[in-house]
Amino acid sequence: MRVAVLGATGQLGTDLAAHFAASGDEVARLGHDAVRVEDAASVRDALAAARPEVVVNTAAFHPLGRCEEEPERAFAVNALGARHVARACRELGARQVFVSTDYVFDGRAGRAYSEEDTPRPISVYGASKLAGEHLALAEAAAPAWVIRVSAIYGRVPSRAKGDNFLTMILRRAREQPEVRVVDDEIVSPTPTAEIARALRELLLADRPGLYHLACEGSCSWHELTQVLFELRGIDTPLRAARTSDFPGPNLRPAHSALESRRYREVCGHALPHWRDALAAHLASGALAEAPPRGAAG
Repeated sequence: MRVAVLGATGQLGTDLAAHFAASGDEVARLGHDAVRVEDAASVRDALAAARPEVVVNTAAFHPLGRCEEEPERAFAVNALGARHVARACRELGARQVFVSTDYVFDGRAGRAYSEEDTPRPISVYGASKLAGEHLALAEAAAPAWVIRVSAIYGRVPSRAKGDNFLTMILRRAREQPEVRVVDDEIVSPTPTAEIARALRELLLADRPGLYHLACEGSCSWHELTQVLFELRGIDTPLRAARTSDFPGPNLRPAHSALESRRYREVCGHALPHWRDALAAHLASGALAEAPPRGAAG
């Protein structure tokens, strides 16, 4: 396949591009400096030059607080950007993948969400990504996929945050006398490498539509940190906290774990359990040394 990855220098985009290339695909890595999805001409020109068969759009504006302060920018990137990519794909006859988020749900169901559940975002970020889902599918001519992910971590940190959860926690464990982590937010932690493998399977199966791609099981951020400390042999004291212990509005769903039901049906197997995936991620050497803040683009 000829694959163009938008947002290819980000956390998910890096591992997607690496996995496609390792699988023998021809990959155009299009970072923020190469294409700005909020600019229709930028998208059209970059994809016309790459001539991909598949476009994977991981580009996003996602800092929660900044999305609330700059809703126009959030919708320009996350919603209108999805439409620009979809229209360019339509002109090229390319298949497209739009990467969305567990934040399209309000977290009040108290269980993992499947693809059949009705989204109810509680933040500008979640609302803008949900709008992007609709626009990506509405503008599609060739087959299109929307994938939702939850609590991802990879080999490089988030471009916007300069960290992912694991690198942030490891840094705190080195620098602080104790670490406090919330135990009242439930997620489905998933390495970006697992998402990359699963997405390529779905593309080869040629079954377009909406999919959740998340590891089996769920946990709180506190439990994830407990297991991380156990696997790394870290003895820094770990304390449980509540979201209400921290200042500012809580824009995160309380329970946004995802059930990857359609992926299991199409591919015949599940993604690994989050504990096994975390152990494999650490064993791979991906966190041999947490990178300095802002080290990756």
